[in-house]
Amino acid sequence: MNSDPIADYLTRVRNAIKANHRVVEIPSSKIKKDITKVLYDKGYIQSYKFDDSASVQGAIKIALKYNPSTKQPAIVKLERVSKPGLRKYVGTDNLPRVINGLGVAILSTSKGVMTEKEARGLNIGGEVLCYVY
Repeated sequence: MNSDPIADYLTRVRNAIKANHRVVEIPSSKIKKDITKVLYDKGYIQSYKFDDSASVQGAIKIALKYNPSTKQPAIVKLERVSKPGLRKYVGTDNLPRVINGLGVAILSTSKGVMTEKEARGLNIGGEVLCYVY
């Protein structure tokens, strides 16, 4: 049993990038699907597929994105911020900026999972899940 499924998700993606894998398969959950959609919308992953027929839980297959000429991954760093032992909540006036706007912070808000830029536009705060750049 895993006590922090989001950290497990991020670690699997991080390990797949370090091993230069093209595809990584992760056990599915609603919040992991939402994080995957945000990563795809912001251009950090090439594609994804939700496979609900694989098992009771289902799986997410993520095709990682690399630069064709330099073979560098699109995701340089994936950092977990809010942990089960210490939740990190921010209001609308304290939304984080990752590398002065070059990266994204993924938040879980009352309106769903989104980036800090979208939350700033909607004028809502939430729990900071991770930083991606």
